[in-house]
Amino acid sequence: MNIALIHDHLNQIGGAEKVLKSFTRLYPQAPVFTLLYDPQIRQNFFSETEVIGSYLQRKKLAHKYFKWFLPLMPTAIESFNLKGYDVVLSDSSAFSKGIITDIEAMHICYCHTPTRYLWSDSWEYIIELEKSNYLIKKILPAVLTYLRMWDYQAAQRVDKFIANSRFVAKRIKRFYHRDSTVIYPPVETKNYRLISEKQKYFVIMARLRPYKRVNLAIEAFNEMRLPLKIIGGGWEAKYLKKRANQNIEFLGEILDPKQKNIILGGARALIHPQEEDFGISAVEAMACGTPVIAYGKGGILETVVPNKTGVFFEDPSWESLADAVVHFKDSTFDYQAIKAHAEQFNEDRFNRQIKEFVNREYQNFTEQLKISCQSRDTLF
Repeated sequence: MNIALIHDHLNQIGGAEKVLKSFTRLYPQAPVFTLLYDPQIRQNFFSETEVIGSYLQRKKLAHKYFKWFLPLMPTAIESFNLKGYDVVLSDSSAFSKGIITDIEAMHICYCHTPTRYLWSDSWEYIIELEKSNYLIKKILPAVLTYLRMWDYQAAQRVDKFIANSRFVAKRIKRFYHRDSTVIYPPVETKNYRLISEKQKYFVIMARLRPYKRVNLAIEAFNEMRLPLKIIGGGWEAKYLKKRANQNIEFLGEILDPKQKNIILGGARALIHPQEEDFGISAVEAMACGTPVIAYGKGGILETVVPNKTGVFFEDPSWESLADAVVHFKDSTFDYQAIKAHAEQFNEDRFNRQIKEFVNREYQNFTEQLKISCQSRDTLF
């Protein structure tokens, strides 16, 4: 099979980019088509892969003011010429599922979520951007309506959907009216060793963006005055640092697996205050033997086992989180059992399931294509 990989954009490193990295290892000859990319990220993480940007890559303003170019992204993703590819594998939480393929090519979409700011989180997104300026407040609803219609139609072009959790599979069915197969994302558990000697601090690992709800954890730990380390960067960093007391430490992006292992593994628990589609950071923490204190909704319900690998708090409030932290008891957890649980999400399992899925579905696709061609020939 001649395979092409499609990704939304490569200007940050998160869960979707880790999935893309696994795809490039599984299909090393496949090029990556993306709306735009950061040359530094390409060099550091995808140096052995051909990365092809859309026409937005040539626009400097698109890199600096990414959200202003949202109306152009449908045409940008549709501008790629994918003739000659047998399978197109898109890694999507937004635009890449809208790629236009050859008539004899199969499109498989690994969907992290139906586009959040168009569907499940649209009101939160509008409220956040309305704070920017008067012009955005006026034009944003119309732009989002246009993008929502395009996004739904783009989802109908996909031949087969893979969801990264049962939680996302329900969203795909709800918003796109499509069925999907669940294959959990890969976690590089081999990069993490068990650390049984826990320190006094707690840890968060997340992009510093509003939907990650790091502000909720900051409020809770400001009140409790317990030590909290925050791993991650993002455009909300400056705002969050102003709100945090001295017991909260911002460590920025940590890309070195050994350093990340030491910090995650030494924590009493990982704080997971947001509703996630899957939650790779929670599995990475568990791979170090660290339990998780999580908001009990979303994909986290599929990875954390209550009272065995972590605990849940029920209300999306700092008070509920603080109550869970205060009543958290380290002695009740078997760190070795936590690590063993995390191993079921390893990269080898993911690669095997993806390869089996692609091979099986492509074989079915080509057989159906032959049948349709024979039927056409019979008619004429």
